[in-house]
Order: sequence, then C-alpha cells, then structure tokens
Amino acid sequence: MIDKVALIIIFYFSLPSYTLQGEDNIEQLCLACTKLYQALDEGNMLGKRFKRRNILLKTLYKLVDVDSDPLSLKLAKIILAMKVNGKDLLGVCKLAFKICRNKKNDFIVQNDTLLDYLLAVLWNEDLQTNNEALVYCTAAIRFMSENDALLYKMVSKGAVEMFLELMKQINNIKEHDTYFSKLDHLLVQVTATLHILADCPLARRQLSGSGAISELCVALEQRGSDKDVCIWIVRVLGKLSTYNDFCAALADCSRCYVLFLALLNKYQKQQDLVIRVIFILGNLTAKSDQSRERVFKEKGSVNTLTSLFQTYYELDLNALTWHRDKKGKGKKDQKYPSKAEDVLIKLIRVLANLSIHPRVGAALATAHPLVGLLITVLEYKSVDACEELVINAATTINNLSYYQVENSAVQDEKLHIAEMLVKLLMSYNMDAVVEAVRVFGNLSQHHEIRDFIMQKKIYKFMIALLDSKNREVCFPACGVLLNLTVDENKRAFLMEEGGIGKLVDCLQDFGPADWQLSCLICKTLWNYSEDMTSAASCFGEDTNMLLLLLTAFLDEEVELECSLDRDIKDCQRVYWEREFKPVAEKLLDRIQSHHSSS
Repeated sequence: MIDKVALIIIFYFSLPSYTLQGEDNIEQLCLACTKLYQALDEGNMLGKRFKRRNILLKTLYKLVDVDSDPLSLKLAKIILAMKVNGKDLLGVCKLAFKICRNKKNDFIVQNDTLLDYLLAVLWNEDLQTNNEALVYCTAAIRFMSENDALLYKMVSKGAVEMFLELMKQINNIKEHDTYFSKLDHLLVQVTATLHILADCPLARRQLSGSGAISELCVALEQRGSDKDVCIWIVRVLGKLSTYNDFCAALADCSRCYVLFLALLNKYQKQQDLVIRVIFILGNLTAKSDQSRERVFKEKGSVNTLTSLFQTYYELDLNALTWHRDKKGKGKKDQKYPSKAEDVLIKLIRVLANLSIHPRVGAALATAHPLVGLLITVLEYKSVDACEELVINAATTINNLSYYQVENSAVQDEKLHIAEMLVKLLMSYNMDAVVEAVRVFGNLSQHHEIRDFIMQKKIYKFMIALLDSKNREVCFPACGVLLNLTVDENKRAFLMEEGGIGKLVDCLQDFGPADWQLSCLICKTLWNYSEDMTSAASCFGEDTNMLLLLLTAFLDEEVELECSLDRDIKDCQRVYWEREFKPVAEKLLDRIQSHHSSS
C-alpha cells in the first residue's frame, strides 16, 4: 500500500514543470511532499533502501527550480533523508543554505526537521571528500542558529560537540596537505557558528570542559595567514574571554600570547581584527598577574604595543584634522568613539592592566616612547571629545607614576604631565577629576610638583574636594595634601583655606568605616602640627572635635563595631592596629600636651 502511494506521488511529480506554477499548485506540491515523506518514513524506505530511489530523486530535482522556499524546504528534507552524496549532496546543501539565509523563512524552518538532517550530514560525511557540501551545510546551520528556538534545539542535539569535532579534524590536516587551504571556508563557517552558540549558557557549559580554547588556539596558529579565519576565531575567543572560566583557560594557554602579538604585528592596520585581539588581551590582563607577565615577556611585546599605539594615534589625529575641516560643511560632532579611538581605548586599557604588575609596571615606566604617547593623548584629546580614552590614559599614567625607578619617563616629564592634568581638574567630568588627583598624589612626592601645585593654586581645589563626601574623591585629595605638608613653608595653607575643618569633617564622616583614609588625615594633621606651640592656635575651633574623635576612634570597642562583615572587619582591624592607631595616638598626645596650656 505504501509503495503504491509513493508511485502515485512520483507520477504526480512527473508532470511537466510549466503545469506546476501558481499558488494553488505550490500548495498541492507541498502537501504531496509531506505525504511522500510520511510514506517513505512509515515504509522504512528512507536512505538507500527504496528500490525506485533514483527515479524519485530525479523527479524531486525537477522541482528544485520552482520558485518557492516552502517547497524547497520540503524537497531538501526528503533529498537529505535519501542519503545522497557527491554532487547531489552539494546541491541539496546549497538549497538548504538558500532557504535558511532568508530570515523570512525562520518560521517554516523552525517548524520542520531540516536541522536534524543537516546535523546528520556534519556527523557522517567525510571532511575531505565533501568539503564544499559541508561549507554550505554549516552555513545553513549558522543562519538557523540566529533563531533562538533553533539555537537551543541544535545545542541539545549535540551541535557543540559536533562543531568541535569538525574543528579537530580540520586542525589535524597539516599545512603541507593538498586539502589544507581548501578548508579555510569551512573553518570560517564553523567558528562563525560557534560565535553565535557562545551566547547560549547551555552551549558554554558544553564548551567549558571540551578543550575548545585549545582547539581554537591551534586553529589560530595554523591559519594565521587567513585574515577571515583569524577574525572569526578571535571573535569567538573575545566573547568567551568575558567569562571567568574561559578567560582562565585561555590565560593558561601559553601559546596564545605569542599568537595574539603576532596577529597585531601582521594585521596592524586591520582595525576589525586588532580591536578584538586587544580586547582579549585586556580581559586576560585585567585580573591575572601571570597574564601580565606573560604578555610583557614575549619578545618585542612593548615594541608591538608602542607601534600599534603610534599607528592609531596618527589615524585618529588625521581623522580629527579632517573632521575639523568638515565642520563648517554641516558635519555634526561625534558623541561616540571613532574606530581609531576605540582601538586606543582598549589598547591603553591593556597598558593600564600591565602596569599593575610591579616588575612590568616599573619597566613600562621607563619606556619613553610609550609614556610620550600617553601624554600626547592628554594634549590633543579633551574629555568632552572622548571621555573613556582620556580617562584610560590618565589611569595608565597614574599607575606608572607609582614606580620610583631610575630613568622613569613619567618622572622626567612630571611637570609636563602636571600641566596636562590641570585641564582634567577643570573639567566637569568627576571621573576625570579623580584620575587627575590620583596622578597628583603620586607626583606630589617630588618638590617640583609641590611647588607647581602651590603656584597654580591647585591646593585650593584639593581642599574643596574634601567636601564631596565621596571616599574615591577624598582619599587621593587627602594624599596630595599630605605630601604638601612635608614642606614646612607650605603648611599654613591648610588653615587659610579652611582645610583643617574639612579634614576633621572627613575624619568624622568616614571614621571607623575607613581606617586607611582616617590614617591619611591623621598623618596630614601630624605634619601640619609639627611646630605647634598651642593646640588652639594650630587647630582653631576644630580642636575639641578633633580631640573627641581621636579619643573615640582609639577605643577598641568602637573599632570592633566598624563592620558586620567578618572578612571586612578582620581587614579593617589590621588597618586600625598597624596604620591608624600609631599615628592617631601620637597626634592625640601632641594635642593634649598643648591643649591645657592653650
């Protein structure tokens, strides 16, 4: 009975193609295909078991040229189910690709089983024999993966494992093999699909323990001469590097560092590739001292990063000049980073991360060309024009200014840097202000900078910042004030500008919640009161409040109440015992000894 049904449908399909046009006929053909598939499936005649298979396939192929995606979908499914190979397989994979790349077909594709047959092709077909067919098959699946419902379906059916296995097979074919270069297009489709799959939590869990990072790095090493392959691999790695477990796995892959730096050298002006590589390096160096050291130790790494910096600084400068020329012709100001700015933002983030490592930071501080470029960013770019770029540059200079090393470029240019920082202090951007103050905190350890701060009246700004009630603002501002009080001839400014009262207010506001800041305040007041003869003349109307606060804060019971969180409480207790208590006790003794006589 089933065989008879199949023959009737085959006969129907044998009608001349000119009789098959029109919506009604298309709908009938779709229905006939559905019945044919059911008949073949129920009769166990799918695959190569059907005696009239060749006749059926020839008839089906006659219908492929009918301009109807719903019909093409049903034809593709039946043809794949018949286990075709060679040119027939290539043809049906091309047909599936044509259907799937049209977003309008999402609904019909989602409600059919074409995906199952395409996945079967990937599982079963030989990589070298059917390379081109696999390219179209994978591309079709890639378009399917953009549909959430199909994405989760393919992941649940083992698509992640399948793509990784395919990548392993590709990686096992070496460069001298005749098939090597022919597999580039397939690898592009595989990695492009993995890039989409990486958004799915279930897919990431499957990728996590599968050695995916290692295989991607192998592919990157073998295919470094193919820009398209490299871009898709770094896109996948970039996305995965935003997750801690993958970032740690990538950090442990020792070869990745030299691979990334090689890509930056080879494709220096390919912004789309460069931006992703430095994004990954930024993620790797964000939390790991091991990664910071590994990047720095790679041969020529500093030269590579400096050259990249120079290239994109020049591109941005040229773009800025062009932009100014065009301003009078109706061109609006950009409120978002340009492509060159985006590279610089992420590149400087890498430099900021690297400079956190003590040995690496100390070495980078002596890299004069690199420091020169950071300073140049502050010279030619305003916070309003590109906030993130300027703040990243200031942050990096701040990190490097921490290192008091011989031949430090930061120390050599400290006055020049200070002049640039004044612009940031005058901006309305509080993040920029804080970064500028932090740099002044490090640079003000040098008497030339302390003189500069007094001459330019910057100390008034630092005192005013104490009113912010924000720890991130008050701490660096107080650090600058502490350094200024090192010089005897500069201490009077604290009383003149109301600084004493503001410091005491800060001590009252933060107190036990922040023993580090409280310690900094006490050290500043200690320096200020070195030649004190009378507590009242030294601290004025703030004397009694200062005595009250110091007495209260030196009480261990107050110290123990500083935090409910045990870890924070333990940490704060160490600060209280080692930093705050010694200087607070000395300051209290000094004030008390001069208070009774005042």
